[in-house]
Parts: sequence; C-alpha cells; structure tokens
Amino acid sequence: MRWASRIFLALYAFALLIFLIGTFGWFGQETDPLSGVFLIPLGLPWNLLGDRLGLAGVAVGLLSPAINAGVLIWLAKRRRAT
Repeated sequence: MRWASRIFLALYAFALLIFLIGTFGWFGQETDPLSGVFLIPLGLPWNLLGDRLGLAGVAVGLLSPAINAGVLIWLAKRRRAT
C-alpha cells in the first residue's frame, strides 16, 4: 500500500505541475485550457460527486485527487499498524 500511495502522490504532483505550467504559461508555454485534464481521472469519484452537488470549479478539480491521496495514505498506515 505504501508503494501505491507513493506512486499516486507522484502522479498527482506531476499532473498538478502540468496544470500550473499550462495555466500560467510558465517556461514559455502557451496557456492551455485543457492543462488540468490529467487531474480528472486522479480525482474520480470525488470530482463527479462535487459536480452533482453543484461545486464544480477549479478548487474541486484540484482537491479531488488530494482526497484520494489521503485515503490511500490512511489505508497504508492502517495496514502497517495491523
């Protein structure tokens, strides 16, 4: 479980970096409205739930993968304790 949470955190950090680079045009990159598309599958099912509750926006898209990361870390700690 620790490896799964580490891999997920690395993918989340990479997707967040791509989002920031594409949104703010860092490193000479043109701004891209689809730069956050890699955060969507990492945040499932929480981004769908947030959309159905009317909470659609950038904050939901950025924080949904963080919920999944928290669940994975919690499961890894729980498994390590037993």
